[in-house]
Amino acid sequence: MEKYVPDLYQKNIFEINYKNLSSRGIKFLIFDLDNTIALITDRHASEEAIKLFEKLKKKFKIMIASNSIGVRVKVFATELGIDYRSNCRKPKAKELEQFVLNSGYKLSEIAIIGDSMMDDVVCGNRIGITTILTDQLGKKEFITAYLKRRKERKVQKKLRDKNLFTKGRYYE
Repeated sequence: MEKYVPDLYQKNIFEINYKNLSSRGIKFLIFDLDNTIALITDRHASEEAIKLFEKLKKKFKIMIASNSIGVRVKVFATELGIDYRSNCRKPKAKELEQFVLNSGYKLSEIAIIGDSMMDDVVCGNRIGITTILTDQLGKKEFITAYLKRRKERKVQKKLRDKNLFTKGRYYE
């Protein structure tokens, strides 16, 4: 069950204490796109996201790692001025894992930030990097994410019953 437990949990990417991450030695942030940075219906990055990423780029290396198709991810990455990997197939993400291992950063210096326990948290925990879970930005999802959320709710109930994780109880 521990593979589903994030190291940190915050409401959204704007609530994360990035100063604390930096003081913990985090230097490289990997963000999920859909329902983490933007709603799945958004075609462009919000002004708020652009401002946040401008600040973050001064302190961290940043990239998007998304299961979405390349064109969508490229638009957001270009607007945010960051690198990206699309079609990642998280949680397996062999290519993402190889990229992380060859990035020049220690695993302890990397964090993955996303809204999915089943994809982002499991992927990050499997690789051995810091995992940060956020609430999903919107209810609308791609069908594959919707099906994973059903399983995720069952996992969350088991985690809550074992006092390992409670949805809505944010922590750093």
